[in-house]
Amino acid sequence: MAVGIIAEYNPFHNGHLYHLKKIKEKFPEEEIVLVMNGHYTQRGTVSIIDKWKKVEIAKKAGINLIVELPFPFATQSADFFSYGAITILEKLKIEKFVFGSETEDIKTLTTIAKCQINNKEFDCLVKLYSKYGENYPTAISKAIYDLTGEKVNAPNDLLGVSYIKVILANKYKIKPIAIKRLNNYHDKNISTIASATAIRENLLLNKDVTKAIPNFTNIHLKKENLHFIEQYFNLLKYKIITEENLNQIATVEEGIENLLKKTIYEVSSYQELIEELKSKRYTYNKITRMLLHILMGFTKEEAKNFREITYIRILGFDKKGQKYLRKIKKNVEIPIISKFIRNNKMLELELKATTIYAIPNNEKELIKKEYTNHLQNEK
Repeated sequence: MAVGIIAEYNPFHNGHLYHLKKIKEKFPEEEIVLVMNGHYTQRGTVSIIDKWKKVEIAKKAGINLIVELPFPFATQSADFFSYGAITILEKLKIEKFVFGSETEDIKTLTTIAKCQINNKEFDCLVKLYSKYGENYPTAISKAIYDLTGEKVNAPNDLLGVSYIKVILANKYKIKPIAIKRLNNYHDKNISTIASATAIRENLLLNKDVTKAIPNFTNIHLKKENLHFIEQYFNLLKYKIITEENLNQIATVEEGIENLLKKTIYEVSSYQELIEELKSKRYTYNKITRMLLHILMGFTKEEAKNFREITYIRILGFDKKGQKYLRKIKKNVEIPIISKFIRNNKMLELELKATTIYAIPNNEKELIKKEYTNHLQNEK
C-alpha cells in the first residue's frame, strides 16, 4: 500500500528531496501520496509560487499522487490542519505516514500526544496556565511537561504530535514514521540544506538560493512568479477599514477587532501591523492566520460549516499514482474529484481564495486554471 506525506513545499528544497529519498529507500515499491496546501499556508501566509507549479515540482521529485488540502483546513491551527490532512490520507487507504522530525523519536512524540487526548487533568492545566497569562502554545507546553516530564518545542516535532493525536483520537489505522530533519528551521543562511523560511527570505532580497534547491524548483522561481505577503497589505488594509463586522471573521477573537481598526491607520506594512498587534496573548502565527482570514473574508460561520473532509480533490498524478487511484476508488466513501464543481461551497471558497491570490501579479490564467485544470479518472 501507499506511503502518505503532508507538505506545503513553500518552496520545495533539497531537504524535501532528502526526505523523499529516505522514503523511497525504506519503501521502494510503494506509491507516494502527497496532501498539499494550495495557495496559502498553515501559518497564515501565501505560497511563494502557485499550487500548479508546486504540483509540477512534486511530480518531478517522484511523487505519484498529489491531492489538495482545502483552504479551511490548510490555514488553521496545527490540530485542525492535521485533522484535515491525516483524514484525507486515511480516506485514501494510506497505511504509513512519514513526516520530518527534529528528534525522530516516535515513542516520545506518541507519549506527548496520548497525554492530551480526553485528559481532564491536561485540560485543567492548560486553562490554569492560560489564566495566569501564558499564551496557548506555552500553556500546552507546560502542561505536557507537568504530565510527562517531556519537552517539545521544535516546529516539526510539534506538528508531528498533532498528526499522532489525530491518528490516535480517531482510531485511524495509519502508522506514523519520523525521518530526521537535516536543517535548523531558525537558520537563515543559505547552504545545500536550508529551510524554506531562509529560502523565501533570501528570494525576497533577490539573493541567490540555487544551492539549496533542485533545478526543477529553480525554473519556477522567476521574480514575476513569486508571491509575498507584503503584496497583499493594501488589500488587507482596505478590508480592515471597510469591514463593519470583523468579529464575525474566523480566528478574530473578541476585543482585537477594535485594536485592528485603530492600528491599521498607524502602520504602513504587513510586518509593521503584526509587530503592533503581537503580545503574550496574540502570538505571531495566531495573528498571521487571523489577518489571512480577514483578507479572505473567511467567517466563523464558514469555519463552523467546514469541519469535515467531504471530497478529495486530485491535483496531479503519474501512471503509478493513477493506478493506485483505480485500485482504491471503489472503497473511498467520499467523492474523488479532479475538476471544479459549481455549487460546492468549499470549492467556491477555493476559487475565491485563488482569485485573491492572483490579484497582485494580475494572473488571470491562474484563476481560469481553478476550474479548467482537470484530469481524467474521476470517481
